[in-house]
Amino acid sequence: MSDRTRAHVFVSGKVQGVFYRATTRETAGETGVDGWVKNLSDGRVEAVFEGPASAVESMVEWCHEGSPRARVDGVEVEYEEPAGIEGFEIRR
Repeated sequence: MSDRTRAHVFVSGKVQGVFYRATTRETAGETGVDGWVKNLSDGRVEAVFEGPASAVESMVEWCHEGSPRARVDGVEVEYEEPAGIEGFEIRR
């Protein structure tokens, strides 16, 4: 499991009300990444991705585009120790 990594991501722009969270969950499932995604009160989206390093990096890159109706202005990424998350959920 030494290949497992964790990225904590904050996405700004027009990322709420445009199916960003649902599309993130779908894309994470296709990519084989565990974690979660949620809206923040300041208009950003926060997400955590855990899995193989290459899959996590793929999700981080995906965040720069997001869902078809999104407009991403910025993506901040912090790398952390994996916490053993299983599955992917939309948090409220």
